[in-house]
Order: sequence, then structure tokens, then C-alpha cells
Amino acid sequence: MTEETTERTAPHGPEAVVALREVGVRRFTTDQVILDGVDWTVRPGEHWALLGANGAGKTTLLRLLGALMHPTSGSVEVLGARLGRVDVRELRARIGHVTSAQRVPQDLDAHTVVLTGHTGTVQPLWRSYDDEVRERARALLAELEIKELADRPYGVCSGGQRARILIARALMAEPALLLLDEPFNALDLPSREDLVEAMHRLAEGRPRLATVTVTHHLEELSPAVSHALLLREGRILTSGPVAEVLTGDRLTSCFGRPIAVNRHEGRWWAYSGRQSG
Repeated sequence: MTEETTERTAPHGPEAVVALREVGVRRFTTDQVILDGVDWTVRPGEHWALLGANGAGKTTLLRLLGALMHPTSGSVEVLGARLGRVDVRELRARIGHVTSAQRVPQDLDAHTVVLTGHTGTVQPLWRSYDDEVRERARALLAELEIKELADRPYGVCSGGQRARILIARALMAEPALLLLDEPFNALDLPSREDLVEAMHRLAEGRPRLATVTVTHHLEELSPAVSHALLLREGRILTSGPVAEVLTGDRLTSCFGRPIAVNRHEGRWWAYSGRQSG
């Protein structure tokens, strides 16, 4: 049975950053159900973790939030605009989207990569970058504690450094919504911890910014994460305040195997299988 919290059932109100109502997505060629009956509201200042097994529909859900696709049924409102009734190109310019699959020319230096976030382009449009824009790009690199990378080619940066460069790029448009699709993919432990700390500072410094992070691992969640949503086979299993959602019982139901969960000083970890002692 699907669990619901007041977070899901409350009216979305005028301040909702995202409001999904009875959203369904089917694969056109096979009629396969990807998402079914999804109701979800994200408000300013909320930081959501989106979890579920492979194939649960996480990427599809994130694509809806990024105005990269339309639902088969139901309604999707992002930043007050309903998909199907808005120019999605204008809407996308107000949404920050970070993914490890982002196309980035490897020879561009980090500062230039961040500049392209101002124009939403792969290659730089130099005439669009005045001194104020260039300084903002440098300030974002400094905020994410990678200002020393400004002149370094993107292609020689580490995975963790690239993730922070892409976050800085996404912030150039001053988005109200930041979407992160597995930003910790393939990071080693030090790089992961640097990125977790960067995400925490980002949340503290931008009280109105809403974020949604797709991840497979609770260890990747910063203490700033306030809410969580669990997807199973295209349906919301449960959603709401993070401490209510990320329990052993609910994660066990989500992933179909026994999972134990612990939390200490705002950080999470989970494990499954035999434990010593």
C-alpha cells in the first residue's frame, strides 16, 4: 500500500517550486508504464533526495522537473508554469541541471565552462560575457572552493572537481530549482566528502533555493537534505521529511531486501546483509 504524508497531500499553494498531480509517463513504443499516479510538491528552501532501485523512474521524474519531457497524463508545474502551456526553452533557462553526462569540451578551462552557464550553451559566446558576468563566474568557483581551477582545462580535472565546476555553471543563471542527477557518480571518498560539504554550504547560503538530488547511496546526502522521496516501479512509495522517510522499514520496502539505516550528526549510512558481532 502506498504511504502518504501531509507533505504529499497538502495543497501546493502559490509558492510551490514544483507541483505534480496524478502524473503518468508511458513509453510510446511499448506502452510500458514508467511513472504512475505521481503527486509531489517541492517548496522553496527544501532539499530533496530521490531514491529508488534502477529502473524505478528516477531519471524520468527528474527530466519532467527539468522541462525536458512532458507527461503522458496528469499535470506538471515548474516555477509556476505548467508544461504544455509554456515555452520550455525559457523555463529551462530558470532551472539548474547537473549531470555527469553533461557535454563539456575537454579543452575549456573551468572559468569558461562556468561562463557557458550564463548563455546555456556548450561553447562560449564571448560577446555575451561582460566584466560583471566574468566576475560572477569567478565568485562561484570561489564559493565552491575551486577558484584555483579557474585556468585548468576541464578535461584534466578530477571527477569531484568536475562536479563542482558543473554546479557552479548551473548556478550562473541564479536558478530557483537545482536538479542533480547522480552528481557523486564514480567519486572516491575524499571527492565525495568535498562535494557533500559543498552542497551543505550551498544550501546554507541560498535559503530560497530548492534542490532535488538523485542518488543511490545515503552516504552521499548532506545534512542540509530536508526531505526524501522513495520510488518503486514508477510509483511513490513514500515521501516527506527525511527523518520519517529514510527508515530501515521503508528502505527495505523500496529495495526489496533487508536494509538497516543509521544517522549521526546529520549524515546517513545504510547497509544490507550479515553484520559481524
